[in-house]
Amino acid sequence: MKNKTVFVACDSSNLKKIKKIISQTRTNKLKIIPKFGLQFFYSKQGRKFLENIKNDFWLDLKINDIPQTALSAIDSLKDLKKCKYITVHVNGGLEMLKSIKKEAKKINKNLKVLGVTVLTSLNNKSLKEIGYTKNVKQLVLRQAALIKKSGCHGIVCSAQEAMMIRKRHKNLLIITPGIRLPGDSSNDQMRIMTPKQAFKNKVSGIVIGRSLTKGNIKNNTIKLIDHLNK
Repeated sequence: MKNKTVFVACDSSNLKKIKKIISQTRTNKLKIIPKFGLQFFYSKQGRKFLENIKNDFWLDLKINDIPQTALSAIDSLKDLKKCKYITVHVNGGLEMLKSIKKEAKKINKNLKVLGVTVLTSLNNKSLKEIGYTKNVKQLVLRQAALIKKSGCHGIVCSAQEAMMIRKRHKNLLIITPGIRLPGDSSNDQMRIMTPKQAFKNKVSGIVIGRSLTKGNIKNNTIKLIDHLNK
């Protein structure tokens, strides 16, 4: 089971809580990597903590801007030596994706660039409200092709789209948020799946937040391991 990668969403601005999540999800039975989003990165202590962290981590910033601004953003992260994954949003376009991939390689040869597609909080109705004419699956497939063309290492999408992407793009990393343990609330997520279902859909890794971090973190981690072992 160590070949299964789980990213734990460290969604808090409370440094004490973040340290607790990292320490209490640590296990030799499963590869668990912390993922930090905007809430922690923008917090007063967050940026400083990430400069000195000893763990490999994922920085989930979903960078989406004109190419030069996006490049400057990536370059400003070069002191974060343990950052192994960074997210950019596909909506920034092909040139932005290519530029970021090229710059990331310069500042850290081990840094993997992941393209974010349709957020798992959205569904077909949401896309129509925004103004898209394609449904979720059509749009994600189009975005996956753009990510592949750009040379980025992987894609962030829901586990519901993972199988169709894997059939077309066998070598892309596929990371899936919107993961819940059986019986847990979906909260603000629309396109969800259990960890076991997700890995059956050929994903490279899953992102799991509240199912691990709400309540007893150690017990939740054991529940996750038992769930994957069944």
